[in-house]
Amino acid sequence: MGVVDLQFYAIGASLFGLCALLVILCVRSALHYRERRVATELMWGGGLALAAGAMAVEAFVYLGYVNSPLLQLYVFLSAAIVGILSLGATKVLRSPRIAFGYTVYTLGACAAVGVACLVTPLSTGMVTQGIITGNPPLSLILLSTLVTGPATIVLLAASVVSLRRSWRIQTLLMVAGALILGAGGTLYIASFPVALYYAEFIGIFVLFLGLVSLPQPAPRPAGAPTSIS
Repeated sequence: MGVVDLQFYAIGASLFGLCALLVILCVRSALHYRERRVATELMWGGGLALAAGAMAVEAFVYLGYVNSPLLQLYVFLSAAIVGILSLGATKVLRSPRIAFGYTVYTLGACAAVGVACLVTPLSTGMVTQGIITGNPPLSLILLSTLVTGPATIVLLAASVVSLRRSWRIQTLLMVAGALILGAGGTLYIASFPVALYYAEFIGIFVLFLGLVSLPQPAPRPAGAPTSIS
C-alpha cells in the first residue's frame, strides 16, 4: 500500500471519526434533555445530529459513493445545521416571544429549503476528487440564505449578550462552535465550499469543549480570607 493510499484512508477515517464524535455529542444532548426537559438541549442535539449527517455524507462521497439524492441531502444539511444550532442559542436572549417567533420562522425556512432540495436534481459534477466543491443552483442558494443569514445574526447576538452578562466558558464555547459551523455553511452556500470542511473541524472541536463537563472551580465562601502563597 503506497503513501497515497494511506493518505486516502486516513482522511476517510478522520471524516468518519468526526462523525462519530458528533453522534456522541448528540446523544449526550439527548440525555441531558431527558433529564432536564430544557428545549435548548433538544435544539443543540438536533443541530449536532444534522452536522453528523453532513459529515457522514462527506465521508461517503469522499470514498466514491456519489449520487444526486446524496448531494441534495448535503445542500439541505449545510443550510439547516446553522439554523437549528442557532435555536439552541435563543435562550441567551431571554425573550420567549422572540425565541418563539424565530423558531417558527427557522423551521419554516428549513422546510422550504428541504422541499427545494428534494425537487432540484444535482449533478455529480459537483464533486472533485472526493470533495463536494460545486455550487448548487441559484434558487437553492437564495433559499438557503433565508436560513443561514438570520441564524448567523442570532448566534452573533447571543455571543454578545453572553459576554455582557457573564463569562461562562461553556456557553461561549458552544455559541462560538455553532457560529464557526454556521459560517462554514454560509460560505459553502456563498460559493466557498472548501471553507465548510475547515469550519466543520474547528467548529466541532470548539463545540466539544463547550459541551463536555469542564471542571469548574468551587466558589469561595463570602468573607473568606484570600490565601496568599
